[in-house]
Amino acid sequence: MTNTGGGGPRSRGTWWREAAITATAFALCLLGGVVQDDGSALSPPSAAAYVIAVVSCAVLPMRHRAPLTAMAVTTASGVLAPFLGLLLSPLIAAPAVIAAYSYALTARTERRAASAVALISVALLVASTPLFGALSWKDASRVGAVAAFPLVAGVLGHSVHNRRAYLAAMEERALRAEQSRDSEARRRVAEERVRIARELHDLVAHQITLANAQATVAAHLFDSRPEQTRKSLNELVETTSDALDDLRATVGLLRQSGDAAAPPEPAPGLSRLPTLLESFRRAGLEVSVRQEGTVRPLPPGVDLTAYRIVQEALTNVTKHAGTGTARVGLAWHRDRVTITVADDGGGGHAPPTASAGPRASAAGDRPPGYGLIGMRERATAIGGDLSAGRRPEGGFLVHARLPLPPAKDTARGTDGATAFEERTADAATGDGATGDAP
Repeated sequence: MTNTGGGGPRSRGTWWREAAITATAFALCLLGGVVQDDGSALSPPSAAAYVIAVVSCAVLPMRHRAPLTAMAVTTASGVLAPFLGLLLSPLIAAPAVIAAYSYALTARTERRAASAVALISVALLVASTPLFGALSWKDASRVGAVAAFPLVAGVLGHSVHNRRAYLAAMEERALRAEQSRDSEARRRVAEERVRIARELHDLVAHQITLANAQATVAAHLFDSRPEQTRKSLNELVETTSDALDDLRATVGLLRQSGDAAAPPEPAPGLSRLPTLLESFRRAGLEVSVRQEGTVRPLPPGVDLTAYRIVQEALTNVTKHAGTGTARVGLAWHRDRVTITVADDGGGGHAPPTASAGPRASAAGDRPPGYGLIGMRERATAIGGDLSAGRRPEGGFLVHARLPLPPAKDTARGTDGATAFEERTADAATGDGATGDAP
């Protein structure tokens, strides 16, 4: 059983402590009842001393439940002592001192505690001051002690109260900090799961879409054009092999328990755009690229986001547009890079005409995915924005604006931009891209 601090049950140790305090106060009160100010020998306690001791000590156990009542009874007992022929000394006032300490320990406000303790001291001071005759130094010291003891007890009680409140606040703060750490850890885990799911979606959706397109072409041309079928199957093998390698690298990062034997492959960026476009061209989608402005190196987060947006947008073209052409635009501004991916939705430039039909019909039967949601989340996460919708002239347009840091004229940045321009230009001209604007 625990002490509830009010009227609840108490433990055996609490009862022993209360009994010891009450017995000590009773003994001190009886001892004060036999003390005389004339220096005469001690005599047995009188009946009045027993009455004062019993009444004042009987209410001490209830000082936690009814502190004001206990203070009033003990103070009144001390005040009545002179009228019963007893010398009001600090010993007789011991129960009132204990009650003052307990009330200061549990008072809700500092003002209440100070007011109550001050009233006890004033009442005892008035009762212990001789009304007639001169006040000797001995009487003055006794009166001062009677008035000071409740004040000292109140100060001690208030100090202990503040100390307990401080420790409770520290404990609560530590508990909240631990809960905050747990909440932050759960939030980080959730964010990491979303990030991993987004990466796997972009990776698997891109590669599987290309593999599906190549398999559809091979199945459609199996009887009429065996050579073209064999080429499509070889490209399908390469696509699935690349998909397995990328998937193994991504999932392998999650299984690492120590230092990897080899450094992991860096995150893809626009520097790998020519390779990405080539994979779509192998699947039958002709992609042209047009750039405006001065090419600049991108921060890793923006670079990865730009790459994934182009990848997912072209994947959606392959899956849903039913066309064989798409146009990618990169516009470099002072504080942002703008990415556009557009298609005409007409299928006029699909390599084999028959290949576009099965692919479009199969894509039309699929439920909608999370490609646009993932692209928009990626753009928003780095402070950009993305919009997507049908064009008035036909087809579909994805338009993204990603923020850029201030331009820096560094040799490294110039070299990286030049290399990126050369690789993109080679890829665009090598496959007959027209370079038209989206």
